[in-house]
Amino acid sequence: MTELLEQAIARLQTLPESEQNAIASIILEEIEEERSWDESFSRSSDLLAKLAASAMAEHYAGETEELDPDKL
Repeated sequence: MTELLEQAIARLQTLPESEQNAIASIILEEIEEERSWDESFSRSSDLLAKLAASAMAEHYAGETEELDPDKL
């Protein structure tokens, strides 16, 4: 465990139980969301590569145009 995490846990232990549980829920949700994003990105790398290749092929074929920020 890192020193910073140890400090955070030490401070959490001084809080009332309800606040500890609320913060613990936030931390657990964040960990789960990160895991979910990691999973999603690992599954989509092939798709992203295909989309990038398609976009580059369109560009080289002259089928794209320069972005005009004033038209956004």
